[in-house]
Amino acid sequence: MSLDARLATVLSDVLEIPVGQVGEGTSPDTVSSWDSMRALSLVTSLEEEFGVQFTDQEIIEMANYSLIKLTLQEKGVS
Repeated sequence: MSLDARLATVLSDVLEIPVGQVGEGTSPDTVSSWDSMRALSLVTSLEEEFGVQFTDQEIIEMANYSLIKLTLQEKGVS
């Protein structure tokens, strides 16, 4: 499964939105369920799915789908 597909699945599961609604524009501004509690769940789910650990700074900077994907790529996830 591709990075995009895996990332979309995690976001869909955590944010409880259809996977088809997840894409480059997915952010707290476009998804009403993306609140602070879900953000914490998202970090945990991403770390589990991709086998990575995020720094506090990375967590702060992962403010939308594109930035999450970029951070994962920087950690060697493909």
